[in-house]
Amino acid sequence: MIIKAEQKNTRQTSRKVRLVADVVKKMSLVDAINHLAVINRKSSLLVLKVLRQAVANATNNFGLVVSDLEIDNILVNDGPALKRWRAVSRGRAHTILKRTCHVRVDLRTKKEVKSVKPKAEVKEEVKVSSEETKAEPEVKKEVVKKSREAIKLDRTKSKAVKMQSSKGQASKLIQSQKKGSK
Repeated sequence: MIIKAEQKNTRQTSRKVRLVADVVKKMSLVDAINHLAVINRKSSLLVLKVLRQAVANATNNFGLVVSDLEIDNILVNDGPALKRWRAVSRGRAHTILKRTCHVRVDLRTKKEVKSVKPKAEVKEEVKVSSEETKAEPEVKKEVVKKSREAIKLDRTKSKAVKMQSSKGQASKLIQSQKKGSK
């Protein structure tokens, strides 16, 4: 069975997102989530979110367990480009293309699932489950916990980078003003 999740019209170039997607494409699901947590790129957060969305689709809609899933494919396609203008000398203008992309994650089950059960039957089964099925939600909780930590880590890194870049810009501005006043 193949489970799909897609993010459309993301304001990142497909070329930059493909760099991250190609790295995690061949990994297991848990390894991919852990690896995306430490990749220092803006697009890693996007791929992580779409991957988590696909896992949520599998667990909520089809009642599958995270340990039974693996990454089938990650596709990154070009989206529509926003066309903007930038003023240049002599009253002319140059075009700027602000590119977008579509990210699609396909997950497949490691073994064939014979029947798809509705949500109600899955919930009843979990209530009357054995020790093996009690361990499965723990695996899901671990994956969710690690992915949340990864998102927090990425946010803190991006805030630190923004703070450093803003300090650097302020010092450059001050230095340029001092040079101009001499």
